[in-house]
Amino acid sequence: MADPAPDYTPVILVTGFLGSGKTTLLQRLLRDPALADTAVLINELGEVGLDHHLLERIDDTMVLLQSGCLCCTIRGELAAAIKDLHSKRERGVVPAFRRLVVESTGLADPFPILSTVHADPVLKHHFRLGNVITTVDAVNAMGQLDRQPESVKQIAVADRLVMTKTDLAASGTIDRLIDRVRRINPAAALRRSADRDVDAQALLTSGAFEGSGAGRWLAADFSPAPDDRQHGSRHGDDIRAFAFSLDGAIDWTMFGIWLTMLLNRHGNEVLRVKGILNVAGTDTPVAVHGVQHLVHPPTHMRAWPDADRRSRLVLIVRRLDPQAIERSWRAFSRASTGAPGSTRAEPAPSACLLDQPGS
Repeated sequence: MADPAPDYTPVILVTGFLGSGKTTLLQRLLRDPALADTAVLINELGEVGLDHHLLERIDDTMVLLQSGCLCCTIRGELAAAIKDLHSKRERGVVPAFRRLVVESTGLADPFPILSTVHADPVLKHHFRLGNVITTVDAVNAMGQLDRQPESVKQIAVADRLVMTKTDLAASGTIDRLIDRVRRINPAAALRRSADRDVDAQALLTSGAFEGSGAGRWLAADFSPAPDDRQHGSRHGDDIRAFAFSLDGAIDWTMFGIWLTMLLNRHGNEVLRVKGILNVAGTDTPVAVHGVQHLVHPPTHMRAWPDADRRSRLVLIVRRLDPQAIERSWRAFSRASTGAPGSTRAEPAPSACLLDQPGS
């Protein structure tokens, strides 16, 4: 007997700019037998891009791939398509699936897709947000990042980055692109699609803080380069990544109020927030993870990833001053810890980010 569907089916978003190889990557990943119990929604205007892997047509919009994965093309509302897929699974009309992969159109801002899963009153009882995987075109991405703001956001919100067409680009171009991508998102795992060891399960099934994920995000180098200190982002992007830490246990309620106020006022500009917190009354860290206005349910980790017991937050923001965010955080945290903490954000005078006394 097949395993029952999970209580909350993870929704993995595969995004990336036009022509960056999303469907090609997906084809490669779905060949892994371990991912046969996967459903795929392709949110594109064109035909399903997996035609040579089709085995059986279930209805006008759904096909069964040779891998065993279910694949659908959607041209309407995403929420309705997911609900329909869930209903057919419950009624046994389609094969059971344990995860859902959504491949977005290359011109899409990723946030509305994530928001659909997080905020829809029906979907949030059956689905949860999983990883965001972004493909980056080694040949064309530099120009796309200059001209297309969607491509910058697609990279900024990624948990996993896959660089494609590396066999067609010069090594110097690839090095410059990696440097630029790392300025936008220093901590997401970066793989090259040409590598033979691209692990399908690692890309599609690992959670944001499973395995080495937490260590990678929290150990990443967020120090600004020398030319960034004077001129902002060295490539003209308005995306900034930074981290800060705080000694001592923090009050969970106080943190929740601070994060709620930050996202309420500046959620559109806070592209990512991740962190592990030393919460008063708990022996192990609590992981937090959010995308713009969306915050995943907190996760109690099994253990600290290293010997450092400080609370650490990593943020990727657009047009916000890191120092102002840190000051507002410390204004809240002083009441619960009294610890001065330490920061890695670059010092710069600015007005208060949040309307709080002493921030």
